[in-house]
Amino acid sequence: MPWGERVKIDLAKLKPSDLGKVGVLLGGKSGEREISLLSGNGVLSALLENGVDAHVFDPGTRSPTEISKEGFDRVFIALHGRYGEDGTIQGLLELLEIPYTGSGVLASALSIDKIATKQIWLSNGLSTPDFEELTPESNWAAVAKHLGLPLIVKPAHEGSSLGLTKVKTVEELPAAYAKAASLDSKVIAETCIIGDELTCPVVGEGHSAEALPVIRIVPPDANYDFHNKYFSNDTQYCCPTGLDEDVNQKVQALALAAYRALGCRTWGRADVMLDSRDGKPYLLEMNTSPGMTSHSLVPMAAKAAGVSYADLVLWLLSQTMDSKQ
Repeated sequence: MPWGERVKIDLAKLKPSDLGKVGVLLGGKSGEREISLLSGNGVLSALLENGVDAHVFDPGTRSPTEISKEGFDRVFIALHGRYGEDGTIQGLLELLEIPYTGSGVLASALSIDKIATKQIWLSNGLSTPDFEELTPESNWAAVAKHLGLPLIVKPAHEGSSLGLTKVKTVEELPAAYAKAASLDSKVIAETCIIGDELTCPVVGEGHSAEALPVIRIVPPDANYDFHNKYFSNDTQYCCPTGLDEDVNQKVQALALAAYRALGCRTWGRADVMLDSRDGKPYLLEMNTSPGMTSHSLVPMAAKAAGVSYADLVLWLLSQTMDSKQ
């Protein structure tokens, strides 16, 4: 049975009161705070409109330890980046025995670290661009020779393209490193794959997990930066992708394998580049707390699968009832 049909069946059995008092964690302290506020408020509105007793909690303005005073029966994590998507808040919630949406401590911690993520994917035979960890002592000419030009430099623990630079010459590498290092103690350089930018959400856990429809992203001037991700109306999102079906299936299979290799659960989103030279897909990163804004990609894929934004929110929250976190 398709996931969209199962969601409708699951939600038909669900009463808002079954969810109890729900906390929506939003904001936080990462560089993605602004986007997290948008995601969290979208989630909150969807829950309130469906009669759920939902309340916001911002660990960026209040101590996370105060969560224990709120009496939440479960929480929806709408935090992005560090201190929300990296296993720290997940660990606190487990200590407090409060069920939460999304992946657990280990999968969250692994997925936010782009270097650890790539090492796990490579050990599982999954395709991802060649990379190096950069340091102040890195030999820039050797890095460029190994990875080729252009190449991508970015913080290892940031999302939303924060601190990312597309480097076209060796001379640009020191400044690109400094930019990324200003946001993170670990910096990664990787081969730049030229081609279509794709993303594929995954829902579920383990062998029952499944990939949702693939989305092809067409940003202005091929620049999918922070602004074009969240605020530009010029970025195009194609779902269906317009690509051959066998390509979509390859991307879905790769995203699913990537999700399972990291031990993710409930939901996630794999970002992929499709090499224009040979049509091979390459994994870029796994998002374990994807955006839920008006420009976000998981709601788009869910809609293509027949699930509305509000139903997606309710279904994700309902998954916290299935097992002890």
